[in-house]
Amino acid sequence: MVGASLAGLRAAESLRELGFGGTLVVVGDEPHMPYDRPPLSKALLAGAVPAGGVAFPVAADLDVDWRLGCPAARLDPRGRVVETADGTTLPYDGLVIATGAAARGWTGPGTAPDRGVLTVRGLDDALALRSALRAAREGGRRLVVVGAGFLGSEVAAVARSAGVAVTLVDPAAQPLERALGSVVGGFVAQAHREHGVDLRLSTTVVELAGAGGGVRAVLSDGDRVTGAAVVLALGAVPNTGWLRGSGLDVVGGVACDRFGRVRTTRGRFLPDVVAAGDVCRVPEPLAGGALVNQGHWTSAAEQARTAAATLLHGPGPLEPRVPSFWSDQYDLRIRSVGLPHLADGQQVLELDPRGRRAEVLHHRGGELVGAVTVNRTGRLAAHRRTLLDLVAAPFR
Repeated sequence: MVGASLAGLRAAESLRELGFGGTLVVVGDEPHMPYDRPPLSKALLAGAVPAGGVAFPVAADLDVDWRLGCPAARLDPRGRVVETADGTTLPYDGLVIATGAAARGWTGPGTAPDRGVLTVRGLDDALALRSALRAAREGGRRLVVVGAGFLGSEVAAVARSAGVAVTLVDPAAQPLERALGSVVGGFVAQAHREHGVDLRLSTTVVELAGAGGGVRAVLSDGDRVTGAAVVLALGAVPNTGWLRGSGLDVVGGVACDRFGRVRTTRGRFLPDVVAAGDVCRVPEPLAGGALVNQGHWTSAAEQARTAAATLLHGPGPLEPRVPSFWSDQYDLRIRSVGLPHLADGQQVLELDPRGRRAEVLHHRGGELVGAVTVNRTGRLAAHRRTLLDLVAAPFR
């Protein structure tokens, strides 16, 4: 097992539940035992839970040989060997790839300053940002967040709730527009403004530079914003670097079938290698069977269980699934099912900014592909059932 993530842990648990009694080795690049990532930009960042409070419970009888703090460096599928960064070689009979994704770094011209530019992907990242927030609050300084997707919007909301001034920059016309559409994006934009966020939309950062013990961001409109720190929330990149030269299809993520089997560049599937979680791309019925990197908590857990079953027993019956996601910002409980980002049209069933409620359906070619609610979680169940009916055909 390469990846001590949610997917790696769930795959290990599933292998034991399915009767595997052999040796389980889990390789992880971080020194931490598996932990829950959603709280990193929410409760942990806000100081509501301690660092140890995000750790997943691990059964005492799981019987895993944890190899933590040393990432995998190379895979040799023909020789059935994983090599780690310290030169250790680990032979395997079956392999689960669950290396997740890394935060996308600075993509603008030049290089970012050595200090004061942060990302939030792992536990140590979140703890560093929590310290930066505390220092910004105590020093009366600003936080600049680049990227108003889920992560950037959540970080901005936590920072404002902590009393820190925030500038939030994004090239789109609305926050979360690419993921949830313009209607919900506009709803979130209003919430940010009501909470005092300096929202810079249809704007990019063209330069980052050190300035006065902080970081100065030069914007595409010529303005300059200086903060105690800059948080890059520019998306994630699947951790596939260690798979270069392995013969696996890893462009944009590890290519898999719906059973988790990994595809080679020659189009065949390896019988002894599976993948799950943010590192992989899987066929998505709502996308016409195209390979999609879902990048969601529930998808990672479900994929891990499927991958474990495939590794032990080969492809078997599958239940249809519908991706789901959640995000809490201020007093907004944003919930989605399906893949709203695929939509070419939106249908507004409710939009009540004053009452803090919204319900929007997303269609592609006239067919439902997703639904989003704000503080209307109970209404998602019906939309989920509709989507399940739509995706069930390939499983019948």
